[in-house]
Amino acid sequence: MDIAVIGSNMVDLISYITRMPQEGETIEAPDFSMGCGGKGANQAVAAARLGSQVLMVSRVGDDMFAANTVRNFEANGIDTTHVLSTPGTSGVAPIFVDPDSHNSIIIVKGANNALSPADVDAVADEVAQCRLIVLQLEIPLETVYAAIDLGRRVGVPVLLNPAPASTELDFAQVTKCDYFVPNETELATLTGLPTGSIEEVRAAAQVLVDRGCPNLIVTLGKRGVFWLGTEGELLLDEYPATPVDTTGAGDAFIGCFSHHLVQGDPVPEALRAANAYAANSVTKRGTQKSYADAEEFAHWLAQGESER
Repeated sequence: MDIAVIGSNMVDLISYITRMPQEGETIEAPDFSMGCGGKGANQAVAAARLGSQVLMVSRVGDDMFAANTVRNFEANGIDTTHVLSTPGTSGVAPIFVDPDSHNSIIIVKGANNALSPADVDAVADEVAQCRLIVLQLEIPLETVYAAIDLGRRVGVPVLLNPAPASTELDFAQVTKCDYFVPNETELATLTGLPTGSIEEVRAAAQVLVDRGCPNLIVTLGKRGVFWLGTEGELLLDEYPATPVDTTGAGDAFIGCFSHHLVQGDPVPEALRAANAYAANSVTKRGTQKSYADAEEFAHWLAQGESER
């Protein structure tokens, strides 16, 4: 197994809107879509579609969404042995996408809140055989910490995507991670520093590297991506693409980056691939629906090169 994703799954309920309604107002949305999502699931699916073998550790509810979520994992070749059922609702995410492709998201964690440190301990043997652990913050913090500690114990590198950002995140745990991947908003929340310019992003990133993060990767949306690590730094411009729906682009980035890491690519090469893969994802609607497989992605890259 290449990657263990210990994290969330959600059902995405996507409304394509002309504008957000005001308080007490009802407006019509021109379109709606439903699909499988959640940061953990998204990252797992992106990596799997590119060819990584992925183990998913997650919890679904006992509602109408649960079986479909498991089927979706299996359809993408993901090991669902440790996708467990718990009483109650599955996680859901109402998403609103405006005409400029900007999105606003509400998450209801549901069964994701039941993923426990004991669930992590139960997969220790399988995780020890993986090359990377991928984590997010849509599950309880104590479960995230248990997974980080497991990675340290069995010698498997850990990537933490601190989303949604939590000011309760313990930086003693963060510094145990090999890769820390916030976006610029999450970086600002976690450090209390401004991130409005590239210079400010670099200064905030330097604070975390100085505190012990060996690789700080900041996704910057239209401004690209910035990496600051103990072995160097890199700023990549946004990969050119015409956006249709930016939902899930950050997860596409992390899934692709993780895939390339476990294939043995150095960080700069993995970042370049992930930057392009995220750009490809925004050219289509939806979250996981927009993630290309390896063949589709290679064709899109080649087509772009021929047009430039």
